[in-house]
Parts: sequence; C-alpha cells; structure tokens
Amino acid sequence: MYSKYFGFSDLPFTIAPDPRYLYLSAQHREALASLLYGINCNGGFVLLTGDVGTGKTTVCRCLLEQLPASAEVAFILNPKYSITELLEAICDELKIPYQHSRSQIKGYIDALNAHLLDAHARGINTVLIIDEAQNLSLDVLEQIRLLTNLETSSQKLLQIILIGQPELLDKLARPELRQLDQRITARYHLNALSRTELAAYVSYRLAVGGSDAPLFSRAALWRLHRLTGGVPRRVNIICDRALLGAFVERRGKVGWGVLARAAREVRGQQAKPAPRWRLAVLSVVLLGLLLGLVFWYPGGPGAGLAEMVPAMPAEVQASVPALAPAAPLDPPLPQEAPEPVPEPAPQQAPEQTPAALPEAAQPTSPPPSSPANWQWPEGTDLAATEPLAYQALFRLWGIEYNPAGAPVICQFARLHNLGCLLQPVDLDELLKLNQPAVINLVNGVGQSFFATLIGVEPQAGLARLNIAGELRSVELAELRRWLRNNQLVLWRMPPGYQMPLRPEARSALVPWLDAQLAWLQGRTPVAGRGEHYDQDLQLQVLAFQHHYQLVTDAVVGPQTLIQLSSLTDADIPLLTATEAAEE
Repeated sequence: MYSKYFGFSDLPFTIAPDPRYLYLSAQHREALASLLYGINCNGGFVLLTGDVGTGKTTVCRCLLEQLPASAEVAFILNPKYSITELLEAICDELKIPYQHSRSQIKGYIDALNAHLLDAHARGINTVLIIDEAQNLSLDVLEQIRLLTNLETSSQKLLQIILIGQPELLDKLARPELRQLDQRITARYHLNALSRTELAAYVSYRLAVGGSDAPLFSRAALWRLHRLTGGVPRRVNIICDRALLGAFVERRGKVGWGVLARAAREVRGQQAKPAPRWRLAVLSVVLLGLLLGLVFWYPGGPGAGLAEMVPAMPAEVQASVPALAPAAPLDPPLPQEAPEPVPEPAPQQAPEQTPAALPEAAQPTSPPPSSPANWQWPEGTDLAATEPLAYQALFRLWGIEYNPAGAPVICQFARLHNLGCLLQPVDLDELLKLNQPAVINLVNGVGQSFFATLIGVEPQAGLARLNIAGELRSVELAELRRWLRNNQLVLWRMPPGYQMPLRPEARSALVPWLDAQLAWLQGRTPVAGRGEHYDQDLQLQVLAFQHHYQLVTDAVVGPQTLIQLSSLTDADIPLLTATEAAEE
C-alpha cells in the first residue's frame, strides 16, 4: 500500500527469510563463516543458535545461495519427526530411493550410506541442515549422531548443521547427549542487534527495498531499539506498520510518535502510552517554542535573518524559519561574524559545477571556529536546517532541490540517478567515503542542527561546512567531538544497479564493474563479459575491498561502489581529490 508513496520497488520489512535482505553485521558474517566451515570440514557437527527472530534461518538461506557446485544439501525445516520419518525426509531431500518400513530403519541407513559413498567418489560433499533443532527428541538426536558414523577409512561422509533456539543448548548439555555435544566442531550464538547495528540494519533494508532515504528519525530508531531489544523480526513487524502509518498521515518519514503508535498496534497493551507527566512536559516545551517563534518573527530581534536562506523558493521560504548562528558563549570573534550570502550563479553545465572546479576556484574558507559556538536564538526551528543542508548537497551535484516539491529526499535523488546512503558511523568512516554529506551536529548548549560537509583539507586538519547557506571552517578534531552519528551521503548509481550484487548472481552491473576494475588495474576488460558475477571477478572485488579497508565480503553494495566511483569518475563531487581521479 505504501510502496509507491515512498518509492519502494519491494516491501523492505517482510518477515520472510529472503537472503537479499540479510544485513551482514559482524556477528552475522561470523555465523555465515561458521556454516561455510561446516560444509568444508571433515565431519562433525556445526551448531548455530539464537533467540527467536535473530536471523538464523535467513543466514542459512544465504548460505544455500553460496554453495559450491560440489555440495548437495538436505534441508529439514520441520524436525518434529520420529526416527523413521526423519530418515525418510533426509532420503527425500537427497532423492534417494528407499522401501518404506515402519519398524526397520536398516533399509534407510543402507540406502543413505550407499548414496554417500557414491557422492564421495564423485567429489561431492553432502550436508544435512536441520532448522528448529530444539524440537528434536532425545532419541532422534542420538540417531542423528549415529549418522556421523557413516565414513570411509579417512573421512566422514556427512556434515551436519544444527540450527535452533537457546533451548537446544540446554538439551545438548544433558548427560545422555554428551557424545553428540563432544562432536560439535564449531558453535556460534546470534545475539540481538545493538543500537548502532539496528540503525544500519534499517537503512540496509530500506536500500534493498528501493529507497535509501532516512525514513526513520533518530528518536524513532532509539525508540525502536528499546521496544524490540534489537530482535530483527520484531523490528521488521513494527517498521512495516510504522511506514503504513506514515503513509496514512502523509508524512515524509517515521517519527517517534508514529513509531510508538505502530508499536501499540502490533504489541497491544505491551506498548503503553506515555505517562501524563511526559505529555505535560512536552506541552510546556512546545509552548516555549511557540513563544520563541513569535518573539523572533519578522519585526523582532530576528528580523532580516531570512536573507541567510540561499535560493529558496518563495513558498518554501515562507514556511521555513530564518536561520543564522547567534553570538557564541564567548565574546564573538571578528572572523565569526556572518557575511551576506551572494546571489547564486546561473545554472551551468555539469562540467562547470562547483564540484568540478579546481581548488583555486573554490570559495575561500573562513578561519576555523568550533561548532560549540554555533548557536541560534532560543525558539528557532532547527529542523529547518535539514532541508537547507539537502539543498546545498544537491547543488554540489549540479541539481536544484525544492524541499516543498520533493519532500522525500532519496526518491528525488533516484530521479537524478543518485542513491542515498545513511551512515550511522564516526567521522573517520565518513571521510573514507570521500563524498559530501549531510551531517548532524550539536553545539555547546545542546542545540541539534544539520550542515553539509563540502570539503576536507587533510594536511591542514580542516573541514569546510555549509550551514544554512553560510560557509564555516572547523578543525577535524572539533568536528569529531560535536558530530552525531547520523550522516547521509549521495552517490551516483552505476548502469544496471538495482540492489547489492552478491557472489554468483546475475546482474547488468557486472560488465560495468569489470570495466572499472580493469581501468584501475591497467588491463583490458574481459571481452564478451556476461552478467554472471563469477569467481574471477569476486576475487578482484575482494582484493579491492581489502586494499581500501572495506568489509571484505565480495558483495558489491553502496560503500564499494562509492569507493570505486571516487577513483574512476571525474565528474562526481569529492571531499578531497584522489590520485586516480586526478590522473
């Protein structure tokens, strides 16, 4: 229902275990590595456990997509079987013919052993994966242990992966199962997402669904983690309902209130409304803001500040409060006095946009100052700094952005072949991307506002910002101190990009990817390169990711593409010039 409104190509918060939506946090990558180890190791058990909804089955589905051709898998989803029924299910999965028997299991074991010997002779590893293994009875678990006795003189014929909830750990700790417990060669337990991981998880699913916009406010994400404990399945259910609520109310993003209402609908009485004393405090705060706006409205001390708003459409300028930093806590320095903003130059061709101009043609940076002293009059609506920051960011790409006409940021970006990447990371990770960004800052009196990071001078240790149309310079150490971990980066989507490219997938992105890597390596692109993301290209991507200190997983997503484009595309705005781009 809300897909078209937010620009989704697919619903981002489905609870089906779709491998495309697997967010590979550090612990999920380790879990996937444990399962891959289970396929390649010589016999034994691999154990993956986690609470309900932490992503165990989704990790397993992702594993199945990455299996080599030399592996065959029996995947048991419903383990509430007797011993005979389980053996029949395994034979059915492996397409092994057998004669049905209710009392004798020897026929099943013999048929399975013959099949495993034949597969081993053909160089094929056979893997048995049992999901929801906590539901297995003690007798069935013991029979599964006996299956590992099927072996040659030098190698086990069957690798077994057990996936289950924490109760499985309690069951395996029982004395009668100690032999099975001793045969477990690798164990991993999936925990819920941390607050930082949850923000990245939500952003990732939005991006895969087709919208990189930051559709959840910082307060909403904080509330979401508190309500769900970071359990992905709970997150998906509440986020889906919250997006529906935002659509019904025609909002551009999910705020704290929309998310709280969605949680109450999903969880019933568990999500209680805010106490009355909180509502009373909120009313007082809103009244204070209203009085502040009245005091600073044109004719009062804030008159004339509207001139600071750069090139805003008249209908938008009328609805956005005028912004300008107030005097700092310390006596104001001459260099911190705001200067009038010149009228914007006429629209130029892309190659002559500010982002493409040489450094000498860039505006002179003012002397550095501290964000602690960038303050606004009390009562100013600082939320209005966010659309101004987006407007400045789009201008670096040679695009005029009208907040009133396109309130959904990343939907507007996609119309211009740009993607959005919401990065809940620190400054060092942001600088590694080397592209302008909208950042969230806080000053010395706790005011939160938005700015556009437009340039960095690494040798001088300085950053250049655009704040409500005014250029400011700040030391990187000071910026790191006052920066909040929510930044949005625009990036150019290459031809054929729809979603992150995973190993062995097929995509129109593959020929472009090979051409860019070939240019960096000084080689000729592979002639007749198809759309198959094969092992040779995966190895090149892994080497690229390792060299630039990215997540080394061979998945070609926004961060890898941003790094690649910054080296090969001379027409995109950068924070600092790269050597490859200069050549």
